[in-house]
Amino acid sequence: MLNNSYNNENSIAYWCVVNGSDLWCDNGELPLGTAQELGLPEEKAVCIGRYDDRPVMWLNDSHVDRELSMLSLRDLLGYPEALFLLCSRAVQFGHMTQTQRFCGQCGGRNHFNHSQLAMQCTECRTMHYPRIFPCVIVAVRKGDKILLAQHPRHRGGMYTVIAGFVEAGETLEQCVAREVKEETGIDTDNIRYFGSQPWAFPSSMMMAFLADYKSGEVKPDYTELTDAGWYGPDEIPLVAPEGTIARALIEQTLDDIRNESKR
Repeated sequence: MLNNSYNNENSIAYWCVVNGSDLWCDNGELPLGTAQELGLPEEKAVCIGRYDDRPVMWLNDSHVDRELSMLSLRDLLGYPEALFLLCSRAVQFGHMTQTQRFCGQCGGRNHFNHSQLAMQCTECRTMHYPRIFPCVIVAVRKGDKILLAQHPRHRGGMYTVIAGFVEAGETLEQCVAREVKEETGIDTDNIRYFGSQPWAFPSSMMMAFLADYKSGEVKPDYTELTDAGWYGPDEIPLVAPEGTIARALIEQTLDDIRNESKR
């Protein structure tokens, strides 16, 4: 089990001070130093892991009595993956403390249990762990093209692959097929697992898949999408940024297309 104590205010640590999906950064970097040097309340700090042989500490900014310069977690996608994932963990713990203040079992008030990294009811003692929402994300290939879609929420004309939340009683593969069908009207085949990424906006787990086109014509659901279509390696529009699993899916699919074309 992770040792989440921080008993020495002279220990040098990385500090994830969070507010929603934002973290305190100094010139784009996580603060590195002792609690005393940084003016942070070490008694409120929780160790959530280690990076570069240093503890990584989490605090909510409500425990800090001054205004901090914050950056969105999205702006930290260029961090090394291990550090980015720890930042994501801090954001999800912060989200837990703000959204799970009351017990869903009896309605009692919850408090943060430091040893379990969870919220615990003061009345019935029920433990409430961070809520993690399962999502799928999939790159669909048709010959030498990839299916890309644009969502209304994406700024600057960015395109990406299809994603959606898993429904109750549904396998991940069923969810992949359903989401692609609902959003674009096409059927898929050969659905296979690719990888995963915690996505703390606010608390999702993205499970990524590759799939092949089976049948149908692209007919975007305009309540969900602005556009969708097939794109070859030489006609790719602006896509999801590096560091996202969406970008990894796109790059993998394009690499597969290019490699097969050389045979």
